[in-house]
Amino acid sequence: MVGSPSIVLYFSYVDAKEAMRFLEAAFGLETVHAFDGEDGRVMHGEMRYGNGVIMLGTVDAAVPRQSPGVYLVVEDVDSHFETARNAGADIVYPPEDTGFGTRRYRARDLEGHEWSFGSYQPKTLAPEWT
Repeated sequence: MVGSPSIVLYFSYVDAKEAMRFLEAAFGLETVHAFDGEDGRVMHGEMRYGNGVIMLGTVDAAVPRQSPGVYLVVEDVDSHFETARNAGADIVYPPEDTGFGTRRYRARDLEGHEWSFGSYQPKTLAPEWT
């Protein structure tokens, strides 16, 4: 979609609900979506500030806290995955279908930074972008 972001930052928090409250109170971000998992923790959240957007969620306790990540919207997730794998990317998990009707995969670059790629397109920006 023209004008919509194709690169979005994402953050993992131990307590994403509290993080969202803090980001609203301290930095003026606005919560657009927050989807809880069965355990009541935020599984996926989106917040905006002006015409920018971030995505966030609760970190899996079995996985150590990670640096902020980057999510790129790609048209063909499987083809993109094959290119990344053939170029030597460290695959965190291969392409999978989500419960939200999208497809995604994750990989790490040469220095361990995590990148996510998927078909989900955040549409939570300024009204003229939707």
